[in-house]
Amino acid sequence: MSQSNYKRGKCSQKNVSPQRENNLKITETNFTIMTQFFLLGFSDIPTFHWFLFGIFLVIYIIILLGNGIIILITRIDSSLQTPRYFSLSNFSFLEIYYVSIALPRMLMDLWTQEGAISFSACATQMCFFLMLGATECFLLALMAYDHYVAICNPLHYPLVMNHKVCVQLVGASWISGLPVEIGQTCQIFSLPFCGSSQINHFFCDIPPLLKLACGDIFVNEIVVYIFAVLFVTVPFMLILRSYSRITFTILKLPSNTGWTTAFSTCSSHLMVVVLFYGSATIAYLKPKFSQYEGMDKLLSLFYAILTPMFNPMIYSLQNKDVREALRKLKTMLHIYGNSPQ
Repeated sequence: MSQSNYKRGKCSQKNVSPQRENNLKITETNFTIMTQFFLLGFSDIPTFHWFLFGIFLVIYIIILLGNGIIILITRIDSSLQTPRYFSLSNFSFLEIYYVSIALPRMLMDLWTQEGAISFSACATQMCFFLMLGATECFLLALMAYDHYVAICNPLHYPLVMNHKVCVQLVGASWISGLPVEIGQTCQIFSLPFCGSSQINHFFCDIPPLLKLACGDIFVNEIVVYIFAVLFVTVPFMLILRSYSRITFTILKLPSNTGWTTAFSTCSSHLMVVVLFYGSATIAYLKPKFSQYEGMDKLLSLFYAILTPMFNPMIYSLQNKDVREALRKLKTMLHIYGNSPQ
């Protein structure tokens, strides 16, 4: 009896074993341990690769030079060594750092036409991109608060926005998003990825990566929305509150001169806010059913590349103090160039 059962058990093992083997193969196929991804970037328009490479290289140079000049003049011009321009110089440094996470990689992929990126490099790129994006949101809110104090409480401005407070607020803007965004990155990259390893984007970002994840990602999407509200919507609401107070104060001013001064103070910052928040909000808070192929890449171009390029132009054209400092720098360079060696 026991020998018969043993034989029957042996037969059943032979029958079940191929099925288990197939199930294991299916599991291995569906839940792949990714070692690398492939950034598709602009591979859908291969004939324009060299044209795009040239365009983005010029944009990167403009970003480095424009923001670098703003950092330089806020350091050497004594009239710009104020809390407002301390925040602006930090913002310009952030823009150089922010764009350098994605753009050099994109230029390399356009040059080599490969797009392969390791799992760890993709996670690192996304983590830094999210952290600096959160920092940008907080710095824009801080700059709006600075304008609010300067216009609505000018007598208290030296006390409220002294150097120590400004350094603390800027420091808080840099570090506030670090633990949350590191945790969010770990959460995204702990998901199982199935099938394709092709990311339809020019850098590792949350929306295209979630499209590659297996199973139910509803909780992950909710977490992304919560963090987007925390780091995008809340600072934006603080900016709106600051500017609503500024608007009421401006309307009470007796002369048009006061209106013009207040508007020139705020207009450059408002333009940057509209460019950055408009594209970033649509990219991260739009409903899933409204996503179109290529829309994420287009929106990312605005808040990740075009906004850092326009920032120095906006601040230099709209800001009288910055224009004057640039004029001094040009004169200084001219004198130095003409001086005998």
